[in-house]
Amino acid sequence: MPRYIVLHYTAMTSASAALERLCDPVHEVSAHYLISQQGEVYSLVDEDRRAWHAGAGAWAGQHDMNSHSIGIELDNDGRSPFPEPLMAALEALVAEILIRHDIPPENVIGHSDMAPGRKIDPGPRFDWARLEAQELARPRAHTTGPDVPAAAEFRALAQAFGYSADVNDAALLEAVRLRFRPHARGPLVSADFGPLGRGEV
Repeated sequence: MPRYIVLHYTAMTSASAALERLCDPVHEVSAHYLISQQGEVYSLVDEDRRAWHAGAGAWAGQHDMNSHSIGIELDNDGRSPFPEPLMAALEALVAEILIRHDIPPENVIGHSDMAPGRKIDPGPRFDWARLEAQELARPRAHTTGPDVPAAAEFRALAQAFGYSADVNDAALLEAVRLRFRPHARGPLVSADFGPLGRGEV
């Protein structure tokens, strides 16, 4: 029974190239769905079967993500905006999957969320706020961070949110920023705490 949805980008030149790669057993990678830039949805693996899309990582204490998640590949090179037809198709698909498997919105995550320091997809151009607004992903909080940011407190909040992969402070900060503050750089600051819900855990 799938309990999570993991979003990826293909980082390839086209949906057809990604489709060929995902369907070739030589590459040992697969996903349940692929969505093209034009909004075409390709069903590649039955939802009740394991696909090889997540790899090493963890979310909310779950380490075997391949066995417990549905992987959705998005036709995107990692640098470009996600076209409207693709996003609309994704929203419809995610909504259907959430209902079909009784998955809560907070279990819709990015590959970068569960594999900090190793993966960055769906990347800095992905519009998480759009999914949050439609209750298709856990909404970010709008709290105020501490005057003196502390790495230990940030880690505790991130872990409570779901970031349970065993990574160093830099990789954890990068993963949280990819989700909530993709253009932020530099050391940990108060604003990094706000989306995680400081004072709510």
